[in-house]
Amino acid sequence: MKIAYFDCFCGAAGDMIVGACLDGGAKEDKLRQDLQRLGLENVEIKIEKICKNGIAATRFQPIVKDKSKTEHRTLSMIIDIIDRAGFSELVSRQAVDIFQRLAQAEAKVHDTTEDKIHFHEVGADDAIMDIVGSCAVLEQLEVEKIYCSPLVVGSGMTTCEHGTLPVPAPATAELIKGIETLPTDVRMELLTPTGAAILTSLAESFGPMPPLRITNIGYGAGQREIPGRSNVLRLLVGQSSRSGSEAEVDQVCVLETNIDDASAELIGHVTEKLLAAGALEVFCTAVTMKKNRPGSQITVLCSADEIQKIERLLFQESTTFGIRRHFCQRSILPREHQTVTTPFGDIRIKLGYLNGQVTTRSVEFGDCQKAAEKHKVSVKEVIAATWAAYQQKI
Repeated sequence: MKIAYFDCFCGAAGDMIVGACLDGGAKEDKLRQDLQRLGLENVEIKIEKICKNGIAATRFQPIVKDKSKTEHRTLSMIIDIIDRAGFSELVSRQAVDIFQRLAQAEAKVHDTTEDKIHFHEVGADDAIMDIVGSCAVLEQLEVEKIYCSPLVVGSGMTTCEHGTLPVPAPATAELIKGIETLPTDVRMELLTPTGAAILTSLAESFGPMPPLRITNIGYGAGQREIPGRSNVLRLLVGQSSRSGSEAEVDQVCVLETNIDDASAELIGHVTEKLLAAGALEVFCTAVTMKKNRPGSQITVLCSADEIQKIERLLFQESTTFGIRRHFCQRSILPREHQTVTTPFGDIRIKLGYLNGQVTTRSVEFGDCQKAAEKHKVSVKEVIAATWAAYQQKI
């Protein structure tokens, strides 16, 4: 599997993403042909090799010819431009998804609806080139999955159409909710709304680089000079060191809280609510807390986009005053369900594969419970019948 990993050690912007992909092997001529389809006559593309604090990088720069002709477009206007351009289904879908995420973020910030948002900076010709260009060059590189490092957003204040705002800008902050960020002493905006929208829309997860045999490396140059730092975005492209039949790696968030003043009934209730809300896993561990009080540690595994919902539920339903959070990677076996027919009905068995071989088998207990209740027999009898039927099948 071909993977792209964005290393955002100095932030990210739309033009830096395009530049990194060009530097990493995407063809300039093909990109120019793709962007011409947009019909944006008020912008020209400048692509050049430059050096940023000792690192050679490619700078992609859409230059607006006449800023007085810059339009403040709505989401529907931008989608129409993309649809009329006739890109591949993948590029069109990704570009529209990115703008929809931007619209959702802006609507939340301004307390309005997506259809009423008028994009300013991110709806200008150069921003459209950045977003569509990013999707186009990633398609050129033929990557199947995109991963990203934790995000460096910068600090201090930034100036935009709405005036002077704190870093990260409000729309950027909305876009990166639930995603790990790293602190920096650089007093400027390093992660732009456009860069945040592209990466959070396309990346599978944010964290350490997954197992990878690197084949291409690209550096995309930022527009600003930062004393003592290389203002570039690094792209690493290569083949996953795990074959498609081996365990897949993804990233999850681990939420933990210790409680010493909740009943067993309440903890059971909280566990059920967490699983119903989309937690991947919930378990409790007996712990000894301060003053030698027996307590319970509730541990929840969830995806990055579920963090806020899960934390809110923990605060609302349990007695906790604080929740620890950290991200980790996990290996997951490729799996499938097979259905076997037993005297008690159809029962599913979950199969896990490693190197193309079944290594793990598990009866779906819920199916067995329902069958046992329906036929007035023990669950153990249904499980035994299920395994017998499976052995006959293989």
